[in-house]
Amino acid sequence: MARKTFKFRLYPNRQQRDKLTATLDVCRELYNAGLQERIEAWKNRTPVRCYDQINQLPDIKQVREDVAGVFSQVLQDTLRRLDKTYKTFFGRVKRGQKAGFPRFKGRNRYDSFTYPQSGFELNGKLQLSKIGNIKIKQHRDIEGEIKTLTIRREAGCWYACFSVEYQPTKLPHNSNNIGIDVGLEAFATLSDGVRIENHRYYKAAQAKLRRAQRKMARRQNKKSKRRRKAILLLQKAYQHVANQRKDFQHKLSTQLVQNFGMIVVEDLNIKSLSAGILAKAVHDVGWSTFLNMLAYKAENAGRQLVKVDPKYTSQDNRT
Repeated sequence: MARKTFKFRLYPNRQQRDKLTATLDVCRELYNAGLQERIEAWKNRTPVRCYDQINQLPDIKQVREDVAGVFSQVLQDTLRRLDKTYKTFFGRVKRGQKAGFPRFKGRNRYDSFTYPQSGFELNGKLQLSKIGNIKIKQHRDIEGEIKTLTIRREAGCWYACFSVEYQPTKLPHNSNNIGIDVGLEAFATLSDGVRIENHRYYKAAQAKLRRAQRKMARRQNKKSKRRRKAILLLQKAYQHVANQRKDFQHKLSTQLVQNFGMIVVEDLNIKSLSAGILAKAVHDVGWSTFLNMLAYKAENAGRQLVKVDPKYTSQDNRT
């Protein structure tokens, strides 16, 4: 079995938007309060488990009407999300690595909440417990068994992300092989001579992004509607760049998996490359996301993905 996410745009009315935003605010506050408790417990050498924090929720709901207005499993999932983050921090500490405490989440850095098992139903509209029936643009059928639903806010828009478990369909046997040499001048050069253009979506949008950033900088009153509007415009500009890049990578990775039985790629140290003078160009080209897409699509389709030392692909990119 494999996992896949189906993402659909939501169109909540004003009252529903207020409820969605209020739910985010409650979850963010709960996350931060739980983190504060974890940090204090760490300093005092008194353990606090996720189970202990979840058990406090009924008492909190008795005295906080806004918390009581959020579906119980959503609140529990918020604390489990914190637990995963904290365990990652604790793992770095145990390995002797440099590790700071997880960060508290500001209002602009907490943009999703999850229904882990129940509390939602899809029947033409999306019914959310404690929120209501929301208009949804379901542009494709959902394949597989829905496991979780995450409601996400991106650049002022709302989305429903259904995580499903499904049985992938293996593609017919294909004896064609291809090698891929990624780069910055061209996005990739294939071993059959095909050169794939690097669209440089971020670079192309830099002038627009700079204008949006300057506009936001001029709105210095952080509580003003004009500043919030400027922030939203900047977020939408960045989101547009990310969507362009993701669409290109999805189409290219799907095409390669459909056309070749074995795909040879470079085993790049992308983290190291991203820290150098070419960091902005490496980020813009998006190798990491593309190679991850290629890996899971190849596995689901029954294709072979082989990683080799980069020095060999650049010298002789033939399979």
